[in-house]
Amino acid sequence: MQKVVVLGVGMTRFGKYPERSLKELAREALHGALTDAGISLSQIEAAYVGNAVAGIITGQECIRGQVMLSGTGLEGIPMFNVENACASGSSAFHMAWLAVASGMYDVVLALGAEKMIHPERTRAFQALKGAADVEELDKFPGGGKDRDNQSLFMDYYALEARKHMERYGTSIETFAKIAVKNSRNGSLNPNAQYQKQQTLEDVLGSRIISDPLRLLMCSPLSDGAAAAILCSEKISRQLTNHPVFVASSVVYSSNPCGDAGPSNTERAAAKAYALAGIEPSDVQVAEVHDAAAPGELWAYEHLGFCAPGDGARLVESGATEIGGRIPINPSGGLIAKGHPVGATGIAQIAEIVWQLRGEAGKRQIPGQARIGLAHNAGGFLNGESAVVAIHILTR
Repeated sequence: MQKVVVLGVGMTRFGKYPERSLKELAREALHGALTDAGISLSQIEAAYVGNAVAGIITGQECIRGQVMLSGTGLEGIPMFNVENACASGSSAFHMAWLAVASGMYDVVLALGAEKMIHPERTRAFQALKGAADVEELDKFPGGGKDRDNQSLFMDYYALEARKHMERYGTSIETFAKIAVKNSRNGSLNPNAQYQKQQTLEDVLGSRIISDPLRLLMCSPLSDGAAAAILCSEKISRQLTNHPVFVASSVVYSSNPCGDAGPSNTERAAAKAYALAGIEPSDVQVAEVHDAAAPGELWAYEHLGFCAPGDGARLVESGATEIGGRIPINPSGGLIAKGHPVGATGIAQIAEIVWQLRGEAGKRQIPGQARIGLAHNAGGFLNGESAVVAIHILTR
């Protein structure tokens, strides 16, 4: 397999855009990635498009990618639609990586785009129910309650948070500090949906979503798009002196072993580290799936950044801050940057690319990082995330 380079990335600012279509959002991200890559549309040989909920939100099914990219000049090339819950974008990236690594194509597009804002607010939450087994929603944490104003996944994060609190003595203040950190990082990110720094009092004082989760510990509904252009190392030599390589790309599905074995993230991380030839301690910056603040904390442990139960210590030590030992979510994460589910995975990759190039502006981590990790999860099945994607990028 040939080496693969992320040649260019682009994204919209995430936010609430009731007046903008998926086409508009996709085009903005595409043109940003093209400009960053320094190539023309005619050089793109195939496109992999991630989207999770357009069928329910906008009614667009079957040919989502073809519709999003219509009128861009890419018509006629092979296009593949990828739906994989909140990991749709990162799964599209994985398939794009495989296409180039195999030698099938030299230059391909990975695009993730999502609209979740709809005049009927409840529609987005109904769509998210489809990321679990709809025939077994009564077995979902919280009993799969028919909630009109929040995602049922917050019950899952709340359950895991309570387990961590009972097992390791983790405090609600620790979870709140993760949200505070991410809001601070988001305030430095012009692409973030929320750019206001929150205090600990703000977070703890926001309304309860599913105990112990507070509103400001949870990611919002968002619209947005992100794109990445991948190419072979041979092509990249003609276009850049500072390539960012895909050292490994791994996608795993849930395992019915439950608590009896390693989690999805643990299994995917072990594979990703082995393929990249690194250890967890080698990672210098990471974007992880913080759909709710507790998700970030147990990602620390499942990714091997600390021992099981030591996530709170990592937070309290300041190690996960932009200037810390292992900066986590310098973009602001899903909590501040936003979470348009089909776009999230590629936006994480864009952030890692910018960090490795030293192009992240006010949120740039100190020094020159050479290894970054993106962790994206989605759905719920067999007691854990239905899908996990991990990408390791190196400079």
